[in-house]
This record gives sequence, C-alpha cells and structure tokens, in this order.
Amino acid sequence: MQAWVVDGPRPVEEDPLRLVGKPVPVPEDDELLVRVRACGVCRTDLHVIEGDLPVHRPGVTPGHEVVGVVEGFGAAVRDFTVGERVGVAWLRRTDGDCVYCRRRSENLCPASLYTGWDADGGYAEYTTVPAAFAHRLPGELDDIALAPMLCAGIIGYRALRRALLPPGGRLGLYGFGGSAHLCAQVAIAEGATVHVMTRGAAARRLALELGAASARGAYDVPPEPLDSAILFAPVGDLVPVALRALDRGGVLAIAGIHLSDTPPLHYESDLFYEKELRSVTANTREDAREFLALAARHGVHATTHAYPLSQAGQALTDLKAGRFDGAAVLVNDLS
Repeated sequence: MQAWVVDGPRPVEEDPLRLVGKPVPVPEDDELLVRVRACGVCRTDLHVIEGDLPVHRPGVTPGHEVVGVVEGFGAAVRDFTVGERVGVAWLRRTDGDCVYCRRRSENLCPASLYTGWDADGGYAEYTTVPAAFAHRLPGELDDIALAPMLCAGIIGYRALRRALLPPGGRLGLYGFGGSAHLCAQVAIAEGATVHVMTRGAAARRLALELGAASARGAYDVPPEPLDSAILFAPVGDLVPVALRALDRGGVLAIAGIHLSDTPPLHYESDLFYEKELRSVTANTREDAREFLALAARHGVHATTHAYPLSQAGQALTDLKAGRFDGAAVLVNDLS
C-alpha cells in the first residue's frame, strides 16, 4: 500500500511528510483491518508532524479521523463483518484495568495509546484499530461529513461538558475551526447563546451562519459576560483574555492537546470570584457514543473541504495558515 510518514518532525512548510510504499498492516488478534475511504485533517496531526508533541513512533503515519470499511480482522474478533463501515478515532487502546479505567475515566489511563501518534493512522490506504475502540457510524452521513466528527466533534463535545455550561447559558468559543464549529452546533441546539472570538473572517462568517449570537476578533471582548468558555486555539496568550471575559463563577475549558506558554495570571482580575480553569485530555468511548447520537438527533453537520489523500501536505499547510473554515478531509485517491 501507499502511506504518508513523518520524515522527521519539522514545520509543514518544509515538507516533513513522505509518501512511501509499505506492506498492508496485519491486524492483531483483537484488531480490525480497515480500508481507508476518508480521513479528517486535525490540528493534532499538525502538532505530531511539526514536533509540538514528542515523537512516540519514528516515521509514524498520521491521521485519526478515519472513515473506512472492514477488510479483515484478527481471530478474536466476533462482532464485526467484512464490508462494514467503521470509524477510527484518536483513542486507540487503554489497559482497561487501572484506577482511571475502572472509574470510567479511560482518557486518563497512563497506558493509553493513540492513533497516528503511537500507531499508524489514516493517511494511508489501510490502517488497523482494536475492535473494542472502533466506532459504528450512522448511515445518514457520507464519509466526508463523518470524518471530522471522529475527533473534532468528540473532543469539542467533551470540552463543552468540561466547561459546565448551565442550561441556557452564555458560551464563548475562542478559535473556530473543525472542533469549535461542531461544538457550537451542539451548544446552540441545547439552548445556549454562543459568542465566537476568532482570527479569520471566513470563520466568523461561518459562526454567524451556524447561529452564533456574535463573532469578533480573537482578542476582542464578547458583548456580554460568559458563563463558560472553551479555548480551541492553541494560543496561551488567550487564556487570561478568556478568563477575564467570564462572569463570576464561570469556567474556561482548554480543548487542545498542545498550548503555547501562557502569560502570568493575575489572581484578582483573572481568577477571583470563583472562576475555574480546566483542561481537557483526549476523550472516552462513551463521549464518542454520546456525541454521535446527539449529532444525529440535532442534525449537526461539518463544513468540509475535501482534498485528495495524495495532497495531504497541502491540506496541512492550508490548515496552519487558516485558509479554510470548518474542517479539511482527505479522500483516498491512492487505491
């Protein structure tokens, strides 16, 4: 098969990806072999490729928003069939027995492994996934529409729940890319007033089209105090900006896996009056099931921009430069 590999982490403008030929992977006893049809382009892919996240597997194939079909499986798999459409997401495997797994916080498992970081992902013709971590997908949406749901959607949903938004509350979203534009739709469907602060004019237009009450620049003050906020942009400078926009008792959740350094926080102006700052770490399979069900119920849809898988580098470059709203999806043209 053909697959993209990270040929040494470096800025995406320096072509860190290399297209290579390699054997089709052989699934372990508990794994599925999946023929990739589409793979979303996530900002986490960019962090892996550019080295913001430490190298876990040299020469890894990125990609963890995979929609594909089952081509085969290991001897221990019983509940999947060849030809079935499945999704492959960021969380690949946990030990299932640590204190975190036992308390239903598998996203905190110290032995957790991740698609496109610890194991080869979906920027390829084929990938594998443990059957217990594969997601059955709703039939109403096509491959391109579903791909961003498998990380951007799931992590946005977890961030929304971590932000403790009260019913009918005022939510601020800082950054409005693939994850935020899906999170916004869930929040609005559940009765929230959403204010968006983001750098791109196209993203601000999309926010208003999706029902946001306002859309302003990334460092602008929202038109009213916020009950909750979510920081999607990986920009530490925005942490105090978002905290100051919170009303008393408000919560800021940071959704990204990587964040540039934050400036000093001032207790009186940034954190007093029982404001809270919370992080978000990966997701659980339960998050995925809940989000996919909610997305189907509320008609949540991704704004997508399709690229051939053979042009993965261009999609990543455009993502970094903010050249599109919504999410990019790679469509397999290598097979």
